[in-house]
Amino acid sequence: MTIKNNSNSKYHITPEGLDEFKKEYHQLTCKERPALLAEIADLRSMGDLSENAAYHHSRQKQAFLDGRIKELEEIINNAIIQEKKKGDTISLGSHVTVEIEKEQQNIIIVGESEADLLNQKISIASPLGKALIGQKKGAEILVEAPVGRIKYKILKVK
Repeated sequence: MTIKNNSNSKYHITPEGLDEFKKEYHQLTCKERPALLAEIADLRSMGDLSENAAYHHSRQKQAFLDGRIKELEEIINNAIIQEKKKGDTISLGSHVTVEIEKEQQNIIIVGESEADLLNQKISIASPLGKALIGQKKGAEILVEAPVGRIKYKILKVK
């Protein structure tokens, strides 16, 4: 995969995160974008574009898609892959079980570009991620949140 590099930004990500970004890039560039361009060509052939809402909507989708493709190129080209460090200390890529108010939560510590709260992927740059990095099983940490301080107990690190 050859992608033009226009930036000096670096993205610390897990190997799994890089694989996901590459899959999404392939999906967008090889399937979704060509299909969208064909759709735009069909809509353009219908004549008067000034009143063709479907054409304008498709062009907006193309702009969004092209923006995401550029973002993925930036991440893929500037990725610094960080393997999970061996041992029981929390680092990028660690799977951590924490206890919050007598409830357990499983989270994965990931790079900023990989963060996805719905899938329990917490950025190393987030307040929780920063507090967890370097900690070990059994540690208790306090994290400042909009609702106040939240106490976490680390139950498991792998």
